Amino acid sequence: MTRAIQFLKAQNIPFDVVEYEHLEKGALFASGAIGMPIEQTIKTLVVELSKKGYLVVLMPGSKSISFKKLAMARNAKRAAMVNAAMAERLTGYLIGGISPFGMKQPLKVVMDGGLLAFDKVAINGGKRGLMLIMSPADILKATDAEPIEL
Repeated sequence: MTRAIQFLKAQNIPFDVVEYEHLEKGALFASGAIGMPIEQTIKTLVVELSKKGYLVVLMPGSKSISFKKLAMARNAKRAAMVNAAMAERLTGYLIGGISPFGMKQPLKVVMDGGLLAFDKVAINGGKRGLMLIMSPADILKATDAEPIEL
C-alpha cells in the first residue's frame, strides 16, 4: 500500500486501483495500458513559481501546460518545471509515480478545470505502474486543489 492510498483511505475518499506493467513514463503510455482515454488520464507536474515556492499541477495527459497562464494565475513572474531530482525530493515519489496524495512535503495543488467534466479520471497512486480511478471532485476534496484554466 502506497502513501497515496493510505492518505485517501484515511480521508474516506473512494477510488479503484488499477495496476499495469510500467514499461515507460508518461500519461500516454499509462492511459493505453489501463484502457482510459488520454483526456481522462492525469499527469502530475511539479512546478516552481518564481519566489513563491513549489506547486503541483494536475493536467489531462492530452494537454500541454501554459507556464505563462499558470504564472499569471498564481501572481508569479514565471513558472517552470523542476528537475526530476527536485520533484522526487519534494514529493517523496519517483518520477513516473508522483501522486498529489500523501506527498512528503505538503504542496499546494492546482488542477485543470476541464477535468471536472468527467465522472472518473485516472491519477497516479504513488508508484510506477499504479493508477487510481476516481472522481475529479474527490481529487479536489482530498488535495484542497484549486481548479484553474491552464
